[in-house]
Amino acid sequence: MKYIIIGLGNFGAALAQKLTALGNEVIGIDTSMTRVDALKEKISHTICMDSTDEYTVSGLPLRDTDIVIVAIGEDQGANVMTTALLKNFQVKRLISRAINPLHEKVLQAIGVDEIVHPEEETAERWAKKIVLRGLVDSFELSEDYSIVEVKVPARYAGMTVAEAKLREKYNLLVLTTIKNAQEKSSVGRSRNVLKVQGVASPSMILELNDILVVYGSNHDIQDFVKKS
Repeated sequence: MKYIIIGLGNFGAALAQKLTALGNEVIGIDTSMTRVDALKEKISHTICMDSTDEYTVSGLPLRDTDIVIVAIGEDQGANVMTTALLKNFQVKRLISRAINPLHEKVLQAIGVDEIVHPEEETAERWAKKIVLRGLVDSFELSEDYSIVEVKVPARYAGMTVAEAKLREKYNLLVLTTIKNAQEKSSVGRSRNVLKVQGVASPSMILELNDILVVYGSNHDIQDFVKKS
């Protein structure tokens, strides 16, 4: 897949390198030549430019890019202007970084597809979320092994954990499942809540809207998610 990451600070640079390591084409953009030079040998392409300039941005290969990520964190004004500009260019999928609750509301008003909170989430987790469709969240235990949350694939709905045979087919250990449940608040309004079902047993039934929590190697997890 092809990505454009605008803003090569700590989070943007780490995400660009992680996505490149996963075999993707990444264009990294920043106004700092120092940052651009530091990454030119580590990611696919680097460009020093002002992402708030409409004419300059129009020259980027936006139509051929699967996901554009605005990772600018130091300058909220530049972040918002860049995000709005990209939204106007109708990029396929737009992800932007929020610094505080007010900033997040502005980005939501612009209509970004997803919002990143780097202070709470790592570049490694976002790299997995972006690359692996169906992945809900992940926790990296080491460079090779992770615990991930992934939506139950339709073909496993109605099966038990034993019948799904994820251990035999993909070498993945099912730790538990999480169910979406409806719960009424104190004022009588319904809301969705996530309920962990406890340690998975072989007889536990998988339902379509469940979230699987599995442990395994990153390679096996990628294989499972891509085939599912």
